[in-house]
Order: sequence, then structure tokens, then C-alpha cells
Amino acid sequence: MHFTKMHGLGNDYLYYYGELKNAAVLSQKLSDRHFGIGSDGIITISPSRTADFKMRIFNADGSEAMMCGNGIRCVGKYVFDKGYTDRKKLIIETLSGHRELTLRTIGNKVTEVTVDMGKCIVYKPVLLATTYGKVMVTPVMVGNPHAVAFVENITDAPMDTMGKELEHHPYFKNGVNAEFVQVIDRNTIKMRVWERGSGITMACGTGACASVAAAVRANLCDKDQEITVCLDGGRLNIKVLSDGTAMMTGPAETICECEVEEK
Repeated sequence: MHFTKMHGLGNDYLYYYGELKNAAVLSQKLSDRHFGIGSDGIITISPSRTADFKMRIFNADGSEAMMCGNGIRCVGKYVFDKGYTDRKKLIIETLSGHRELTLRTIGNKVTEVTVDMGKCIVYKPVLLATTYGKVMVTPVMVGNPHAVAFVENITDAPMDTMGKELEHHPYFKNGVNAEFVQVIDRNTIKMRVWERGSGITMACGTGACASVAAAVRANLCDKDQEITVCLDGGRLNIKVLSDGTAMMTGPAETICECEVEEK
């Protein structure tokens, strides 16, 4: 089996062209950073009846995710760089619906991708009790669920404790991605994330969109303006339009090619 390891701001996945019958089991095995290749999961790419391509996302714990912002940028780079398409505008089928990609290239290689992430649905903030104290979070749906908590200092964000507990909090019946956000100014925020099914990751594209959408609702940032989101793995540019649609722009990079023997 041939995999391509790619990342978007350190959010790394193993990409496979085709369907994998045992994708969940393989993702658990190959994602292990000591006994496998090491990744946040596996993303499969295949032809689609309703779009240009279809992507499926399997987290490191084997669960299937609905959408991945960093992952979908790498899908665009994968299919273009490997010659599956020569188009620079693509429609990708996901479990969260169709997403439109615009590819930017240098020397026939994709370096940056803008993704129409669809509408962010922002709910009223809710005060949740955890083992580590109460926390006010803003629930946001960006194809997958997020809980955004604003903090004074991102370096003190309780990722391993409160973040981990929020993933399985009873308030979120299907689990949630937990983001901790420090607002620097109206055009810049810092964010760290505990991803559902993967734990702490270097970046989360949907989480960046959710964080900006929550900041706009709280009047901490402005809609229709490009907001820089600083993550552990780098920066994303997010713009939340007046109708709630989030536009995400960021890099996509190939790390290496991997051959895995079937057993």
C-alpha cells in the first residue's frame, strides 16, 4: 500500500488514493508515532459521482471525522501534484457536504489553498462544569462540532486537562473539538486545539474557522475581514463573511512517500 504523508501547519495525515476496507484499523496502527509511521490519521481520496473527488478522514483512534480543514487543503495539493487533475478550482465531497477549493501554484506544484468551508453556525455561549472548574464555551458547527473558550493567555490553556475532558463532555453528545483562544487584536488571534479523536494537534482548520466565527459573534473581531489565526504549526487566514460563510487560506506540504506491506 502506498501512502503520502502530508501536513497543513503540522496537522499531518497519511493520504491514500482509493478506498481502504480496514481504514479505521489501519489508522490506529499507522498513526502511532512510536510503532507506526506517525500521523493524526488517514485520509483517503477517491473519485466522486457528485464532485471532482471524495475524501474520507479517519482519526488516529480509528473514528471517522466529517471534515478537516488542513486535510482538505492537502487533498487539493495531492490530486494536482500527482496529475489526477489539472484544474485549479475543485469541488471535494466530504461527510459535511461539498467544499470548493482554489489552488495556488508555483512551478506546477500547489503551495497554498483557499477553501470555502461553508457556513459557521454559532450558538449562544454556555457555562459548563468540568473536573477542573467551570468554563464558558461558545459551541460552533463548521461541518463538525467545536467548543471555543476565550482565555487571557494561550500559554496557560488547560489542554491536557480541561481540553481532554471537554471532548467527551455530556453536553456534546457526539464529542467535540475544544479550542482555547486568546484575542490579540481585532485582526489577530492565537489558538490551541484538542481535536476529537486525535488529542492535541499542531493546527485545526475547522477549529480556526470556529474560533474566528465565535470571536466575530462576541464582537472581538470583525466579519468580512481577514483574521490571522496563529496556531502551534503556523498561521491560517480566515475570513467570516456576512452570511456566516468561512473562507480559509493556508499552506499544504508533502513530507514523504511511504510503502506499507499488507499483512
